Amino acid sequence: MGWRILGYILLALLALLVIAFLYFRTPDTDPVAMRAKYGAAPSQFVDLGNGLTVHLRDTGPRDAPAMILVHGSNASLHTWEPWAQRLGTRFRIIRMDLPGHGLTGASPTRDYSTAAYVDVVDRIRARLGVDHVVLAGNSMGGGVAWAYALAHPDHVRALVLIDSVGQPEPGNGKPPLAFRIARLPVLREIAAVVTPRSLIAGSLPGVFHDPRLADAAMIDRYWELLRYPGNRLATIDRFAGPPVVATAAQLHRLTMPVLLLWGADDTLIPVSSATWLHAHIPGSRLIVYPHTGHLVMEEAADRSANDVLHFLSAPRG
Repeated sequence: MGWRILGYILLALLALLVIAFLYFRTPDTDPVAMRAKYGAAPSQFVDLGNGLTVHLRDTGPRDAPAMILVHGSNASLHTWEPWAQRLGTRFRIIRMDLPGHGLTGASPTRDYSTAAYVDVVDRIRARLGVDHVVLAGNSMGGGVAWAYALAHPDHVRALVLIDSVGQPEPGNGKPPLAFRIARLPVLREIAAVVTPRSLIAGSLPGVFHDPRLADAAMIDRYWELLRYPGNRLATIDRFAGPPVVATAAQLHRLTMPVLLLWGADDTLIPVSSATWLHAHIPGSRLIVYPHTGHLVMEEAADRSANDVLHFLSAPRG
């Protein structure tokens, strides 16, 4: 009799979980509506073949030096808007939504490794007919950038790493709630279909020194694009993979000019990672911004854009 009662209790709990799951389930966003909202001109949707169509923006003078910008985890090409505005008269600015992000959506191969992203960046570069580029990446995108520079050094005239992954043990970094949930079994599967706006509203402000920069429009954009069809499952796939780390031997092979930009108050990838990368990349330059968090190009837009211009125009000895 006791086992039967326990069985009834478990069935009742299961039923409650199913009801709660159905009640709190947040559906995917409508891709047509999202393209209308976030993919207007100057956006392009470029077919790279094999079922992959990438959302990108290619702006600025055609005859200017090219700069490719690679966003971080769960971000989109919109994170680079401050730099596009400030550098767009001096550079041809190319930025994309990586597979599993933004309006690009899921990869048909479900491969979200750094190597796969390096391949996508190179296919975009070749498709747009650009040979030599200044390559910049933030966070996860920084890992893609330095991996690309190692794989294709002849195409990279300079490298800019912004609060980048790379250090094997970042130390006292504290990922926001949304990142921590994505790494937890069971919870991450639930997060693939139950993604309330409050999850973004509670974690996104933490990437800034000034949390007010994560305003309602930004929170909506992150929430809506995360729920673009395929992106939530892609997030789970990415976090199931190994962390992106560099070795000292790899970094020593980066012989192009390298600029490191970091927020002093980055709680996701702390400044200790900046000093580690700086120590292992020959001739690199490091700039740390006070009162700035993880997204330097947004929170210190004027200073960081000017520092990039000065770095790229400085004579090389």
